[in-house]
Amino acid sequence: MHAERQSDTGDIKDCPIRNVLDRIGDQWSLLVLLTLVNGTHRFTELQRAIGNISKRMLAETLRKLERDGFVSRKVYPSVPPKVEYRLCPLGESLAAQLRPLVDWANRNQDEVRKARSAYKAPAAIEAL
Repeated sequence: MHAERQSDTGDIKDCPIRNVLDRIGDQWSLLVLLTLVNGTHRFTELQRAIGNISKRMLAETLRKLERDGFVSRKVYPSVPPKVEYRLCPLGESLAAQLRPLVDWANRNQDEVRKARSAYKAPAAIEAL
């Protein structure tokens, strides 16, 4: 892993790990990317496929992904306007790297749930 040293001000300059993970590590970006792996989708199709995401949050997530080069947006001149989203080559390469993580999560979700159920917080933490 490559990370830059902290400057005197405490900022991390151009850390590639944070730069990418800040974008895809939020609650919705991975779900949008993984939904677009299946092909081009309109906004409402994405919202329906992801579920539980507000229009505002989906629009914000798509804008960020588009700005970073993961997603492209195509507007058709119609009434009402038709807008489609698809993965760009950068998004496709990222999605290919995410596939093993998704497979791992699917295989291990029951074990993670069991561990959460069995977890007893240390007394010092419970006191907070």
